[in-house]
Amino acid sequence: MAQLIVRNIDQALVDLLKRRASEHRRSAEAEHREILRAALQPRSATSLRDHLLAMPDVGDDSDFVVKRSRGRRVTL
Repeated sequence: MAQLIVRNIDQALVDLLKRRASEHRRSAEAEHREILRAALQPRSATSLRDHLLAMPDVGDDSDFVVKRSRGRRVTL
């Protein structure tokens, strides 16, 4: 595994990193790795089709009917 050394970091950022790490119950180093992983690893692209197929099949078609008014009477 490679190692990274980051120099000249504002103390405020270091404090925020440590606070975030403690909220996630991990070390600052582990939190730093997770931040890098989330920022740099490509996310798996899920297609619209996959999202639609993952939806539960509930409800009736009548739930989606749009009620249309008859409109107003116009005299020409």
